[in-house]
Amino acid sequence: MTMPTPENPATAAVSCRGLVKRYPDVLAVAGIDLDVWPGECFGLLGPNGAGKTTTVEMLEGLTTPDGGEITLLGAQWGKGRDRELRQQIGAALQETKLSEKLTVRETVRLFRSFYDQGRDVDEVLELAGLEEKRTARVGKLSGGQKQRLALACALVGSPKLLFLDEPSTGLDPQARLRVWEIVEQFKQQGGTVILTTHYMEEATRLCDRVAIIDHGKVIAQESPAALIASLGARQIVAFSADGELPAEALAALTGVRGVQRQDESWVLSVDRASETLPAVLAELTSRRLQMHSLTTHQATLEDVFVHLTGRGLRDQ
Repeated sequence: MTMPTPENPATAAVSCRGLVKRYPDVLAVAGIDLDVWPGECFGLLGPNGAGKTTTVEMLEGLTTPDGGEITLLGAQWGKGRDRELRQQIGAALQETKLSEKLTVRETVRLFRSFYDQGRDVDEVLELAGLEEKRTARVGKLSGGQKQRLALACALVGSPKLLFLDEPSTGLDPQARLRVWEIVEQFKQQGGTVILTTHYMEEATRLCDRVAIIDHGKVIAQESPAALIASLGARQIVAFSADGELPAEALAALTGVRGVQRQDESWVLSVDRASETLPAVLAELTSRRLQMHSLTTHQATLEDVFVHLTGRGLRDQ
């Protein structure tokens, strides 16, 4: 996908500048700037409480910003075009409360009635993999089926822009994969997606670009591959030992590109774990220290966050 540049201008599907939201006890969003381009899947990535959901709720028009400006599909909330905007967007919130006594088909048909134009109800049920559950009561659905029903309700109005807030949280791997496939199909048909997530593989698979958010601010923004490449290393070695180690000693070991302290563990960004591990063991032996734990893996977006903040995405 070709992203707009100053030499290749395009109108953003979503744009915000200086977005701010304050609550009595916290500054939830502290001046966020974003541009999301038509046909793009854009991810907001960060730990719980980082400001992702608040940002999305302001973009959706559900929460009023305390500062900043939002442009959505060429219009702004509160400028006389709110109904027109709502006809062009779909949203699946972090938790969607649907009437448990309605059937699946009745629920999607109800949401279809909110839009002047939209998709065939049965077509959307098939897309969501719910055709065999069309006569089932919502209260009888599994968690994964309810999540797909929420997606079907978001899609039945044939939106240009789809908001998904933690779309696969709590789902089993099979249900999560199905949700991903639905999002990918929507995007292939030219739709624009904004999603929040703290699942690394979800962001890597679905998103053209991600903004990593921490304490209400964007601390990095690029494609997943570019952000991972910014670590300058392909693999991660994390270990803990029964004594103190100077960071400069670890930084001098073979193949080490970066050193971070995370809780009780050392996190090393390395070229090849197989080359660095013997050097780590030799360093521990020379200092008469014993290793307590050890993990290795390919570098991910989680490691980018650790590199930037010194803590994990799931740290509270």
